[in-house]
Amino acid sequence: MKLSLQLKLGQQLTMTPQLQQAIRLLQLSAVDLQQEIQDALDANPLLEADDESKPPETETVSLEDLSAAETIATTSSTETELNVGEEKLPAELPTDSNWEDTFDSAAPASSLPASQGSGEADFDIFAQSSAANTLHDHLMWQLNLTPFNERDRAIATSIIEAVDESGYLRQSTEEMLAALNVDASDEEDTITEEEFNAVLHRVQYFDPPGVAAQGPRDCLLIQLRQLPEDTPSRKLALRIVRDAFEQLVKRDGLSLRRRLKISEDDLKQALTLIQSLNPRPGSTIADATPEYIVPDVIVRKIDGEWQVELNPEALPKVRVNNEYAALVRRSDNSKENTYLRDHLQEARWFLKSLQSRHDTLLNVARAIVDLQRNFFEYGDEAMKPLVLRDIAERLEMHESTISRSTMNKYMLTPRGTFEFKHFFSSHVNTDSGGECSATAIRALIKKLIAAEKPGKPLSDNKIATILAEQGIKVARRTVAKYRESMAIPPSNERRRIA
Repeated sequence: MKLSLQLKLGQQLTMTPQLQQAIRLLQLSAVDLQQEIQDALDANPLLEADDESKPPETETVSLEDLSAAETIATTSSTETELNVGEEKLPAELPTDSNWEDTFDSAAPASSLPASQGSGEADFDIFAQSSAANTLHDHLMWQLNLTPFNERDRAIATSIIEAVDESGYLRQSTEEMLAALNVDASDEEDTITEEEFNAVLHRVQYFDPPGVAAQGPRDCLLIQLRQLPEDTPSRKLALRIVRDAFEQLVKRDGLSLRRRLKISEDDLKQALTLIQSLNPRPGSTIADATPEYIVPDVIVRKIDGEWQVELNPEALPKVRVNNEYAALVRRSDNSKENTYLRDHLQEARWFLKSLQSRHDTLLNVARAIVDLQRNFFEYGDEAMKPLVLRDIAERLEMHESTISRSTMNKYMLTPRGTFEFKHFFSSHVNTDSGGECSATAIRALIKKLIAAEKPGKPLSDNKIATILAEQGIKVARRTVAKYRESMAIPPSNERRRIA
C-alpha cells in the first residue's frame, strides 16, 4: 500500500456551542428552565436577576456622622427595649405560670440561622407540610398513639409492614405467625392465632377505614361495621357482602333479590351504600410528592378571537449587569478584562438563546391554536388530526425543532391545562372522504359509554358498529385500545344492578 497526501474541499454542518445551548434551552420545561437560569446566574458574574424592585441609592456618610448615628441608634434601641419590657412585664405572676405564658417564645429574626432569616428566599416554612406521606408512615403514626404493650406492638408493626399500597395484607395469617414465632424459644413466647387476630382487629380500625383487610370482601365488611348502627340499609348491606358477595361481584340483581328475599327498592338503597365505600383504602393516602405544572403559554378568547401569549410567571427575569459590562470597554488586554469579555459574550448568547426559545414557543403555540380552533370552541369531539409535520411546514421549521418545542410544554386554556402533545393525534378516514382524529374518537367512545344503560352496557363491537353508522370505520380492537387508554373497564365490569 502506498501512502500519499490529498487535498479535498467539502462542506460539513457543525453545531456550535451556542447552537447546542439554544437547542438545550428549547426542550427544557418551565421548571427546568428556572433551574438552568439559576445555574447560569451562579456561574456567570455578568448575569443578574432582573428584580422589579430596586433598592434605593445609598448616600455617602462621613466617618464622624456614622459614629454619631451608631451611638444614637444604640441608645434609642436600648431605651426602647427597656420601655417595652417594663410595659409588658406584669406586676404579679401566678405561681404555676410558665415563661411562655407571658412572653413570646419565638426567637427573633436576627437570632435565626442564615438559612432561616427573613431575607433568604430559599427558606420555605411549608416545606415539611408538603412532604410525601406514605400509607406506612400514616399507620405507624397511629401505632405510636395507641397504648400497645411491647408484645402487641411487635405484632402490629409486622402487620403494618405487610400492608401494600392498596391497603391489603400481602401475607396470610399463617405466614405472618410463622415469621413472628421463628425466634420463639418456649410456649410462652409463641404468639397464638387468637392473640394475632386481636391485634389485627385493632389495626383494622386505623385510618383509612378498611386498611389491613385480607381481601375486598373483608375490606367492605370492615368499613360497614365502622358505620353507625342507625345508618340506613347498613344491616342489609352487611348481609349482601357477607352472604352474597359472588352475586354482588357479578352484578346479578335478580339472584340477589331471590337469595336474600328483598325488594328492588331495598336492594338499590343497600347497593348505594356499598358503592359509597372505598375498595382500595390505601389510595386515599398520598404516597408521592405532588408535582406542579407551570403553563408556558396562556390562551384567551378576546373580542371573539383566540389570543396566545407567554405566561409572565414562567418568563425568566435575567439581564446583563451594566456595571460589569461597562468595565469591559477598557482597551487593555489584562486577564481581568479578558475574563469579563468572555463572560459578557456568554451572557449575551444566553439571553439570545432565551429570546429564541420564547419566539419559537410562541409561534408553535399560535399555530396549534389556529389549526385546532374547533377544539377550543366545541371540545374534544371537534379535535382535528394533527402531526408535527403540519406545524413544521406551516412555520418552515424542522420537525425535530417542533418536537423539542412541544416536549414538556403546557398550555393554559379556558377548557383546562393541556400538554402541547395533547393536540397532536393520528387520523382515521371516514366514509365521506374526510378525516377524524383519534382524540375525537376517544371523546365519542366516552360519550357513548356515559349514555349507556346501566343494566346493559355497550360492548366494544357494538361501539364500533355505532361509530360505523356515523361514518367512522374503526375495528373492535381499536375501540378496545382507546377504551383502555381512558381507563374505562370492559362491558362486563361496567354492568350495574338496575
